[in-house]
Amino acid sequence: MHATEWRAAPGRTLDLSTPMLMGILNVTPDSFSDGGRFDHVDTATTHATAMLEDGAAIIDVGGESTRPGAARVSADEQVSRVVPVIEALRERTGCLVSIDTTSAEVARAALAAGASIINDVSAGLDDDEMLPLAAKEGCGVVLMHRLLPPEEDRWSTQWTQPPDYEGDVIGAVRGWLEARAEAAMEAGISRESICLDPGLGFGKSVLQNWQLIAGCEQFCDSGYPVLGGASRKSFIGVLAGGAPPQDRLEGSLAAAAAMVAGGVQLLRVHDVGPHRTMVEALAEYSLDAGRK
Repeated sequence: MHATEWRAAPGRTLDLSTPMLMGILNVTPDSFSDGGRFDHVDTATTHATAMLEDGAAIIDVGGESTRPGAARVSADEQVSRVVPVIEALRERTGCLVSIDTTSAEVARAALAAGASIINDVSAGLDDDEMLPLAAKEGCGVVLMHRLLPPEEDRWSTQWTQPPDYEGDVIGAVRGWLEARAEAAMEAGISRESICLDPGLGFGKSVLQNWQLIAGCEQFCDSGYPVLGGASRKSFIGVLAGGAPPQDRLEGSLAAAAAMVAGGVQLLRVHDVGPHRTMVEALAEYSLDAGRK
């Protein structure tokens, strides 16, 4: 059975009967799509406010790029980037904020500043303190699959041989994520607080990313909320003849629509307004079909 709720914060449970949007806010100089555009508090807050007005339910703040080849950023530097933005968002909007980090030190500072969710692309493997921290704070947790850390990864279009998932990328990724969810619960995190992310673009070839999208219902059948993050990624660019990230909206929407059709309840996106329109259109189509 697909999840219908997610305990995203202490005392706050999100209704997932309609897919929800997580707006991406990279306060970094080097993210693959929008690096350097929102690395000041004022520009970041203005952009976040616009995404909220467009329909975002969560703002995901990150201070370290996780694109292939990205260099690691110290915890102190991440904190200096994200904390002022999170404080401003909480003061000016009161919105639900997630912190995109693999560092427990950064997550701790972000939670103290007003974040409510930890979005960890390493699923708690980079820092042994991450899962116990999430358990202690009672916050929502996104556990993502990745094959390699960013400094060892490559763009989906650069794999001369597809990464080895023993012929079953869906089964391998789902099994890995369910094992990480078990580890999270063993650390004291409630099942209701866990969300899974198949990690599109992280250690997968172009074909494998599309296979994961086509098979996303199998992740939703796990009973955990599932987050899909296809927005503007390199495998989307293939659809547009190698278009740069900012010109990948149509492909991003196509991937998101396929995931919603498969039951994915949360979408992590750059272009909130168009994705909201797509989600609303699919919901209306579903209602119309049910009336016939």
